[in-house]
Amino acid sequence: MILARYVARRFLRSFLTIAGVFGLILLLIDMIEMIRRFADRDIGLGGAFGLAALNVASSFYSILPLLTVLAGIALFLNLARTSEMVAIRASGRSALKVVTAPAITAVLVGVLSVAFLNPLVAVTGDRFDKAVARIDRNSRQTVSVGDSAVWLRQAVVEGTQEAGQIVIRARRASPDATTLYDATFMVFDETLGPVRRVEAGEARLVPGKWELTDVRDYPLTKANPGAAVTAAPGMELASDLTAQRIREGFGRPEAVPVWNLPGFIAGLERAGFSAARHKVWLQMELARPFLMAAMVLIAAAFTMQHVRGRNTGGAVLLAFGAGIGLFFLRNLAQVLGDNGQVPPWLAGWTPPLVGGLLAMALILAREDG
Repeated sequence: MILARYVARRFLRSFLTIAGVFGLILLLIDMIEMIRRFADRDIGLGGAFGLAALNVASSFYSILPLLTVLAGIALFLNLARTSEMVAIRASGRSALKVVTAPAITAVLVGVLSVAFLNPLVAVTGDRFDKAVARIDRNSRQTVSVGDSAVWLRQAVVEGTQEAGQIVIRARRASPDATTLYDATFMVFDETLGPVRRVEAGEARLVPGKWELTDVRDYPLTKANPGAAVTAAPGMELASDLTAQRIREGFGRPEAVPVWNLPGFIAGLERAGFSAARHKVWLQMELARPFLMAAMVLIAAAFTMQHVRGRNTGGAVLLAFGAGIGLFFLRNLAQVLGDNGQVPPWLAGWTPPLVGGLLAMALILAREDG
């Protein structure tokens, strides 16, 4: 246990050092990008730092597995250079016992990152999007899912000027987001406020407009709106929305805290939308701690032996290349899961399982006795 705690402490120290260095690098890169992106908005250095601080959590969280493999490489190289690994192996410790402590530490770090850093990324990402929207002043379309309804918002544009907004509420929507059922369109004027309410049994989105059926039109600017109600079998309302924009309006799955994902997925499915992307992301987040453990096993498979001279560079390149390969496999599995070609659980759990088993096989193949 003393040896296990020592190795685990060394790994954690390496991980925190590497994470701190990369966090600062990402912050500087984001600051430069914000200055370039909003050069004509004159946000200043403080504004660029604030936006970068909100955005850096997402970038940092996405590369945690790669930081883990770097921490594993640093740990085992340091143990080899100080001949501590030789002493540990000479005492009769097997390779798997040596790597168990840092692997368990990586799992714990992964659990903490999913439990605490994931919600932080969601919160900071939401604040970053709102800050960018305030700067750009071009965010005119939003989508949200309530407990029993779908809500959309689009702009009413006359010529090149925004003349108002339309708030849309629907009982549910089709999976491709092109048809709304039991829909209500509230038209707001920039100066007069609500001026019209249109109810439709079905609203189908086609390029440039909504095609409504079974329509009841309520003008809200008259003294007695109920007396002026008109019913029609069909009607058209102009729209610059597209199905792709509506689907993108739900945001990235990583913008939803992992604790809220099950409820969010249920809300999407009740509204009639496909929740495949969010289901895949939930499984990948649950598997993240084991992916980080697999990265430690990969680092150990290539750098745990006693290396010196030119062999060190080759071992480091192989270990980091294998880690990038597993990271690429994870992203490929996510794409396949998002497209519905593999089940969400398979997309989330296959990469860490395959990477961990292959690394353990290589460790056992190099085990001498």
